[in-house]
This record gives sequence, C-alpha cells and structure tokens, in this order.
Amino acid sequence: MPDKRPIRDDLQATLDARRDLGPEYEAALVESFVERLDATISARVRAELDHHGAAPHRQKSPPGAAMIPIALGSMGIGIPLTAIAAGNAGLVGLTITWIAIVVINVASAAAIMRRN
Repeated sequence: MPDKRPIRDDLQATLDARRDLGPEYEAALVESFVERLDATISARVRAELDHHGAAPHRQKSPPGAAMIPIALGSMGIGIPLTAIAAGNAGLVGLTITWIAIVVINVASAAAIMRRN
C-alpha cells in the first residue's frame, strides 16, 4: 500500500493555512490542494501502469482489419448456405441467401466505420 502521509501532510498544511489566513483565502487554498492531489494521483496511476506493463494509449487498428474476420466468416458460411439454398429452393433461395449475407456485411462495415 503506498504511503499516504504526503497527501495527509498537504491536507493538514492546507487546513492550518486556512485557519491562519481566514476564509477569504479558502478557494485558493482548496485549488492548490486539489492540484497537488491530482498530480499525486496521476503519478500513482502512471507508476501502476508502468508496473503492469500497460500501454498508456491504445493504438487504433485500420478499419479494414476489423472486416477480415467478417469477410472470412461470410465466405465460410456462404458456401454451405449456397449449396443448401440452390439444392432446396433454387434460384430464389440462392438470391435471398446472398442478399442476406451482403446486408449483414454492409451493416457490419457501417458499424465499424462509425466506431473509428
């Protein structure tokens, strides 16, 4: 557990200064304490991320990279569905099957593009 004494000391110093200076300096004292607290929290978060090896910023992958699994899945599912639809429902079933696959791919691509 990290040592919290410096923050406690800062808070005590802020309270003592408020008592000595009076309430007219309260806003400035609080702002100063908040800045020190924020800096301390940021330093602790950075130290924790460094300790665990986490990257501070996530790199975005190109939009096309997210479409590869969808395209491969469509091909993998489309081939057996084509055989089933053509054998059982003829050209109408085949057309409906591929229209559904195209609609799913277009909707997925639109969602990926909106996200990036």
